[in-house]
Amino acid sequence: MKKLLLILILIQGVLMSSVVDKVRVKDVDVPFVFESDKNLPIVSLQIIFRNSGTLEDGELEGLARLSGKILNEGTKKLGSTEFAKKLENNAISLSFGSGKETFVITVSCLKEKINLALELMSELLQDPNFTDETLSKIKKLTMAQISKNMTNYDYIAGKELNKLMFKDTPLARGSLGTKESLEKISLEEIQNFIKKHLVLKRALVVGGGDIKIKKIKTKTAKILNLLEVGESKQLVYYPSSAKIEEKITIKDEVQQSYVYFGSRYELKYDDEDVYKATIANFILGGGGFGSRLMEEIRVKNGLAYSVYSRISFSKSSSKFSGYLQTKIESQDKAVKLVKKMIKDFTKNGVTKEELSSAKKFLLGSEPLRNETLSQRVGRSFNEYYKGFKQGHTKEVLKKIEKLTLKDLNKFIISHGEIRDLSFSIVTKNISKKNSK
Repeated sequence: MKKLLLILILIQGVLMSSVVDKVRVKDVDVPFVFESDKNLPIVSLQIIFRNSGTLEDGELEGLARLSGKILNEGTKKLGSTEFAKKLENNAISLSFGSGKETFVITVSCLKEKINLALELMSELLQDPNFTDETLSKIKKLTMAQISKNMTNYDYIAGKELNKLMFKDTPLARGSLGTKESLEKISLEEIQNFIKKHLVLKRALVVGGGDIKIKKIKTKTAKILNLLEVGESKQLVYYPSSAKIEEKITIKDEVQQSYVYFGSRYELKYDDEDVYKATIANFILGGGGFGSRLMEEIRVKNGLAYSVYSRISFSKSSSKFSGYLQTKIESQDKAVKLVKKMIKDFTKNGVTKEELSSAKKFLLGSEPLRNETLSQRVGRSFNEYYKGFKQGHTKEVLKKIEKLTLKDLNKFIISHGEIRDLSFSIVTKNISKKNSK
């Protein structure tokens, strides 16, 4: 059965394969990754600017996110409302936004509307709604979101955990910024950020859909020609802290404890053993019901409604993390059990049955992760961005299918660093509660 699923996945990959090409503009070769798909008459295009996300905020926390938001406010000529109506009336989606490492322009539409969609993108890049009024509006909206997050206890616990794990690095800061940092951001600083980062030498184009690659490349070149050449920059890798720390945040209004935990993972995104980490974490806590953490903490001990663990391997960082919510009175017991389970996991590894179940799920659910055009385009981008050959994901599936219990357990035992957990907990002062 597993072999049949793998064959079907590989056939699907042949029918819908990616092409890596380039678009030459102003003597710069801009990489172009294309995914053909004629199932639906739609086209999508992303211009991705590397090393241009929130890691580039510098001292002005929230600068990248604010820059994306102001570009989503339409052109100065039409204004936000009229520009949005023009997009909506033609079923065009056009957005600007920043991630941790990248700044992305995304457009998607029916194939018959691609010319109009790119015209609107061109108009926006040449005439963004850079006014003090627009900046004031998006600052107010962002500050409202920041205020709302102050009662989002998952957000608080997660943010404080990042501060422990990535102290004194850009990863310790929030992407939204703070009220203080937003007040310092001027229109000129946003314009300078965009001018510095939305440039050809940082650009990577990912396109897909029901259109010929030659045609979409020609249209994309016209958009790229609006950008300056600029300068590229090497992305910095920030190792997570090896220190074991704990941060308790007291919020007297909470009704339960929000427990977030994390540790370093001495493995980088391009290490050939990353797929083993994926399987190991699926068994430990990434697989939902049936995972060890869920079975022990929820099913057997009733300490949480849900508990998960995650792994993250980006170009800028690597980490193991997880979270749960529990009764305030059960907080210490839950923390102790998490520590014990992860220690046992890194000492003894997994069973043959656990590995078999994980393989069945990961191989069997693969077609669901490759159904839509956006999923396939996203995968093609990820493979190129991380320096892998196109088709890398299919090769990983072959490795998963062949992985032995001995090799997986050897890997798990060799990464005992994940048991050096730091905790960020949002909870109530129990002594105050008992005094009422």
